[in-house]
Amino acid sequence: MNQESLHVIPVEIEAEMKKSFISYAMAVIINRALPDVRDGLKPVHRRILYSMIELSLSPDKPHRKSARIVGDVLGKYHPHGDTAVYQSMVRMAQDFSTRYMLVDGHGNFGSVDGDSPAAMRYTEARLSKIAMELIVDIDKETVDYYPNFDETLLQPSVMPARYPNLLVNGSSGIAVGMATNIPPHNLGEVIDGVVALIDNPEITIEELVTIIKGPDFPTGGTIMGREGIRQAYHTGRGRIITRAKTDIEPLTVNRSSIIVSEIPYQVNKARLIEKIAELVREKKVEGISDIRDESDRSGMRIVIELKKDINASIVLNFLYKHTQLQETFGVIMLALVDGEPKVLNVKQMLYYYVEHQKDVIVRRTRYDLNKAEARSHILGGLIIALDHIDEVINLIRSSQTVQIAREGLMNNFNLSDKQAQAILDMRLQRLTGLEREKIEAEYQEIQRSITYYKSILDNEYMVLRIIKEEILIIKTKYNDKRRTQIEAIANEINMEDLIQEENVVITLTHFGYIKRLPSDTYRSQRRGGRGIAALSTREEDFVEQLLTTSTHQNVMFFTSLGKVFQIKAYEVPEAGRHAKGTAIVNLLQLDGGEKITAVIPIEENLEGYYLVMATRKGIIKKTKLKEFHNIRKGGLLAMHLRDEDELMGVLLTDGTREIIMGTHNGFSIRFHEGNVRSMGRTAQGVRAISLRKNDYVVDIGLVNENAEVLIVSEKGYGKRTSIKEYRLQTRGGKGVYTLKITEKTGCLVGLKVVTDEDDIMLISSDGTIIRMDVDSISSIGRNTQGVTLMRIEEGNSVVSVTRVEKMIELNEETSDADGFNNEEIQDDTEI
Repeated sequence: MNQESLHVIPVEIEAEMKKSFISYAMAVIINRALPDVRDGLKPVHRRILYSMIELSLSPDKPHRKSARIVGDVLGKYHPHGDTAVYQSMVRMAQDFSTRYMLVDGHGNFGSVDGDSPAAMRYTEARLSKIAMELIVDIDKETVDYYPNFDETLLQPSVMPARYPNLLVNGSSGIAVGMATNIPPHNLGEVIDGVVALIDNPEITIEELVTIIKGPDFPTGGTIMGREGIRQAYHTGRGRIITRAKTDIEPLTVNRSSIIVSEIPYQVNKARLIEKIAELVREKKVEGISDIRDESDRSGMRIVIELKKDINASIVLNFLYKHTQLQETFGVIMLALVDGEPKVLNVKQMLYYYVEHQKDVIVRRTRYDLNKAEARSHILGGLIIALDHIDEVINLIRSSQTVQIAREGLMNNFNLSDKQAQAILDMRLQRLTGLEREKIEAEYQEIQRSITYYKSILDNEYMVLRIIKEEILIIKTKYNDKRRTQIEAIANEINMEDLIQEENVVITLTHFGYIKRLPSDTYRSQRRGGRGIAALSTREEDFVEQLLTTSTHQNVMFFTSLGKVFQIKAYEVPEAGRHAKGTAIVNLLQLDGGEKITAVIPIEENLEGYYLVMATRKGIIKKTKLKEFHNIRKGGLLAMHLRDEDELMGVLLTDGTREIIMGTHNGFSIRFHEGNVRSMGRTAQGVRAISLRKNDYVVDIGLVNENAEVLIVSEKGYGKRTSIKEYRLQTRGGKGVYTLKITEKTGCLVGLKVVTDEDDIMLISSDGTIIRMDVDSISSIGRNTQGVTLMRIEEGNSVVSVTRVEKMIELNEETSDADGFNNEEIQDDTEI
């Protein structure tokens, strides 16, 4: 060839490389490495399954040599290496690689130790039962076909896929510039997710997460934490930490062993054992004396024996960190959607699957409708022939050729060519009366089927109902238990879920020590008992605050400076009855000289409630509870106080209650809270009671109908008085006598509104607590001295009174009440 005949086309190398590489990349992405969102299969897997169907390798047929299957795939559809095809088929037959195996293998198909499968000439295979559910109805024009590599055959572009195989079996692959790594899931959970999406197209991913709990690996193991699952399901990407399933078994008194029964997905067991042995040889892990693989047909069992007096948990945590006993599964939910690679969240995956099933059902129904209408057409012709059987027979007998007979039938009886041919093909036995009935019955059944098929095509709801019915049948046939367990980890745990809800007593001392105890720590005692020691306090310390609540409730702490803090009751450290507790400054950010003067438990959902706050100088303020909904860690200003005043009490009200207050010098006032208008959080408040010289407010309570007022003095005297003896007054008055104060009784320390269903707790300055039934306390007049409730040693006094719910008395201690002074002083002088 001479040079003049050559035609050279100049091409820039950069442009040619870009064009060629893009073509190569797209071929790898679309035709090799990524699964289709509809059936979860890559082209090689789809071609293997389709070839096996063509070879009639259904589960009820004998196994066929793997080499025969691979050769068929290579020669017809997949012009690549035979090793690649065989390895793909092997993986679908490995119970440690595929959650629901699509190929039923016979022979050596490898092991979890990394052993290679036998050569394809030695192994045999056929389709598994669940694989048939992927292929079902493929012969009813449910999917599109496209030419193979030499355009001599057609192959399916997707499988009908009766169940969502992409999530059920997962997929992994590396394309050009992108990769996919979708974990397998439990079939039942995924099907439940599909049904939930059909029932509620607006379902949220959070709701789906409660149904599809997480990946379910064929090798079992444990997933640590839910955050990686949640992230993967929301965004399509996430990191899931998987661990081996381990148990610690004792060998002797001071020796134990670690038993590994399940390992993380895609971990090579033999290499895992080698790695542990290597760490032992290099002395990077101490305490392991022997490693054995005792796995057999019954299951996996790796035994790691430990030396004497070795903490197995420490060794196990080291192995989690430095070996594949703990692995991270990087989730990338990338799949082809209409030939385009997309990262999908879990709802999108289910959505595209449902859309595919809708298309499959519609195409299948249209195919069945066409078949039914064609059969109906033929049956209609046969019925016409049977109705005119004598004329038909005469016409056929008198015709010289088949063509003449066919045309005669078409012209004389208004039949189509197909109907006429069907009559000519009809056997004489169809002329019997019984056969005629069969034809008519079949025709009527076909008509009903046609009506049903048309109703499906006209109603999407029926299509969705069929999808649900068919997929739930799959669940019934193939569902199994979850293999992979999911465990919460520390930073994802809601502490409240781990704390048992129970009634507790919280005490707070004068010097700021707080603790939590079960409320049944103190048994109920009769009036006049000496009580039991509640705590060992520092010198001169004593309990000032005591309340009963639930571990799950919020507790608000109001300080002497008018600030409020809030924590959960379980956040208060639990301590023994004799322990002094924890300094409150470790829980709350208190300023110097600031003390807790009121503690109140708050339940949730208290819309429309108020906090009523009172000060020692008789000032009261009412503020809506919702203004305290967002209390910062550093506290919140609850009430603006005037000079040298202190916040002393807080009540939770609904805005319709009456309030009663008691003072140190034995006075009290009762008024309706409607007299106190609602104010802002930082307001100063208004006057509640006009105090005498050297007097101050010691307690505040809410009035209950038919309740009684219980008062307790410093020297342990107390009494009950009907609430009716405390008449309703106007806010700001001086009040009435509630206690006849003498040197023997001491001043008032507590005023509580009680009923017979209550108990009370009295606390003395030396830390002694006594609990008693309210109904054991005498009910006497308002301006009286009362009776002895608690024996007070010289130098001590009652410092706190708290009303609590009644307990069942256990081991009740009896006390001799002889000598108690029950003297009542009748003096109703009103101030």
